[in-house]
Amino acid sequence: MCSLHSLLRFSYFLIFFTLLSSNPTLQTTLISPVSKDKHTNLFTLSVYLKTPLRPTKLFLDLSFLFPWTVCNASTYNSSSYRYIDCGTDFCETLGFGGHACGNCIDTSLPDKNCIPVDNHMVCGSFPENPVTRDSYANDVLIDTLALPKADVSTQTQLFSLSNYTFSCAPSSIVKGLPKGVTGLASLGRSKLSIQAQITAAFSTPNSLAICFPGSSKNTGVAFFGSRGPYYAFSHSQKIDIAKFLLYTPLIENPVSLGDTEINYETPSNQYFIGLTSIRVNGKQVPINSSLLTINKENGFGGTKISSDVPYGVLESSIYKAFTKLFVKEASSSRFNLTTISTIVKPFSVCYSAERVMVANGGPLVPTVDLVLHRDDVVWKIGGSNSMVRVTDKKKKLDVWCLGFVDGGVNNKTSIVIGGKQLEENFVQFDLESNRFGFSSSLASRSLSCADFKVVDFAN
Repeated sequence: MCSLHSLLRFSYFLIFFTLLSSNPTLQTTLISPVSKDKHTNLFTLSVYLKTPLRPTKLFLDLSFLFPWTVCNASTYNSSSYRYIDCGTDFCETLGFGGHACGNCIDTSLPDKNCIPVDNHMVCGSFPENPVTRDSYANDVLIDTLALPKADVSTQTQLFSLSNYTFSCAPSSIVKGLPKGVTGLASLGRSKLSIQAQITAAFSTPNSLAICFPGSSKNTGVAFFGSRGPYYAFSHSQKIDIAKFLLYTPLIENPVSLGDTEINYETPSNQYFIGLTSIRVNGKQVPINSSLLTINKENGFGGTKISSDVPYGVLESSIYKAFTKLFVKEASSSRFNLTTISTIVKPFSVCYSAERVMVANGGPLVPTVDLVLHRDDVVWKIGGSNSMVRVTDKKKKLDVWCLGFVDGGVNNKTSIVIGGKQLEENFVQFDLESNRFGFSSSLASRSLSCADFKVVDFAN
């Protein structure tokens, strides 16, 4: 005879997936404000959570397996949260890996359905801070998430996802993340990413598009469930940014070992693209080509896109060749720039600000070209995405530094395209077509992420 908890678990399984499949098809795109934190130079995503709905700021992450939110009995107030009855297969089906189950008596929040006499267990997980790599054991919850429509004239109309699935986490986990965040927005390739949950609930395309703001004073936007159009508004014109995108295939890294503290024994949830070469001012950087491909045995090598690091990270030999060529090209008569001797960590190539000319597209320095799967598919990185302004009045320091850092020889990924390179770029992660779309800097078209006219309701 089936036990009570087996029946409960099976019933919840049916309810959960019936809810996912029975919602009517969503006829519009959902959006979320994206902001830049001036202290960490990382990004946040704003959503509405709980019942009643409350504006919530989450760390924008492009790699982790599942979303998490800080939960404790004194601060997490919602009338709609619920736990998931534990079962290894079921927890694994949800995407948490089936690694943990916890006693309902020891949960972060009171469990009204706890039956301690039957050793009632709830689904558990290991939320992780991708910046500090701190990880904890905690519980899985279901609650309500809501987002506004993309139509800027009706942003007050919210669409709710009543079965939003995430992990609880302790308050200490947010150390090192942007100020004010109380959780993580998982936007990677997993089936528990926010866009995957929206896709399952509303039968929309599994596609995510983001415009990353270049300043903490402006707001960007994330689009969920749409491949376009993506309308910006500039000088009284309605402009579809999708028309400016170039596309390259997304590449799967089959090995996730090393991506997180817990080994989930699944393919990586990170976004990789097929970079074939780097050019500086039209000159090719000499690179060992084996570093640009992913080793299928250990997952090392290749190029990924990450919002967890503020600057680009290059394997040591690539970094040395890249900076050497950049310094050479910057010293040419066209730019006439000479590096300073002052060390400005974490950078190694810096120029006095008074020597660097600045235009609408940022500092006038050699352009960096990321050449992808074809020679005519190029992600152009101008001065606004390659250079970082560093000032210190006490030290009388005012410099522009090359916004890439040396990742050493043991980094799993050879090239990481970081937050600086994403600023004022519009990118699309289309998992149904398995392709990555990118605009290069919107400033080159006299546009900005602020032109989407989105207001951050969680500020």
